Amino acid sequence: MRSIAVINQKGGVGKTTTSVNVAAALALAGQRVLLIDLDPQAHTTLHLGVEPADDDSTVYDVLIRAAPLTQARRTVRENLALIPAHLDLVATEIELAERPGRELILRDALRTVRGEYDLAIVDCPPSLGLLTVNALAAADEVVIPLQPHFLGLQGLGKLLETVSMVRGVLAPTLRVSGVVLCMYESGTRLAQEVVEDIRRFIASAAPTDPWSGACVFRSCIRKNIKLAESPSFGQTIFDYAPQSHGAEDYRSLAAELLALSSAAAPPKPGAPPPASESDASMTDAPSAAAS
Repeated sequence: MRSIAVINQKGGVGKTTTSVNVAAALALAGQRVLLIDLDPQAHTTLHLGVEPADDDSTVYDVLIRAAPLTQARRTVRENLALIPAHLDLVATEIELAERPGRELILRDALRTVRGEYDLAIVDCPPSLGLLTVNALAAADEVVIPLQPHFLGLQGLGKLLETVSMVRGVLAPTLRVSGVVLCMYESGTRLAQEVVEDIRRFIASAAPTDPWSGACVFRSCIRKNIKLAESPSFGQTIFDYAPQSHGAEDYRSLAAELLALSSAAAPPKPGAPPPASESDASMTDAPSAAAS
């Protein structure tokens, strides 16, 4: 099972939208997908129309009470299961503060269902605390949604430091697969400059850095009002507006993720970073017109 953490400590960059709709696109492509909501805001859970009752098991019970993932999961679409979140999750870091092995609870839970799914996607909270560390320790790969603005770049270095720290201590094969540009407007000079800054940063990575060989995905997520509307109906973009630009972009991104080698080993010291077809010219990106 390939596990992907979708992470950015900055809110409002399209992290939950990406987690939900990539998971849905992969499920539609025939992949067996487990989507885990690790954000106390529970936006992924609400996006899929799930509202756990007080006595329902959620990811909180998995982390705090050692409940099995199978007890908390819900089948929400064909090929797509959800481990929902609840506001209770906000207390997790305090409750786990003294527990040995607290950073590895999610990793150990995921191992119990490894044969049942092709991919696990974890929607991380907008912070770099214990919940995010649990997600990174359980993941093989990191995908970073990023809005192509100057402020969107400011936290990228700190985020990558955290990924590097977790890789060095808890997850030696963890790597950054790439950066997804969300709310993208291809006609703006700023967007092009941000893309070039990201590329230069990745190109300057040391071979042992977890982001060495990462890509800027060709599939940019254009501004699209349908993506903003669909959560209020408890639907993915494929349920709500399957012909929209949002659906088109997330289908394309899911195809890129499937094309990446899930078995790629981390680069050896001194080896050049691998080339990636995904890191092609952004002039090939679709226009920003909304449907």
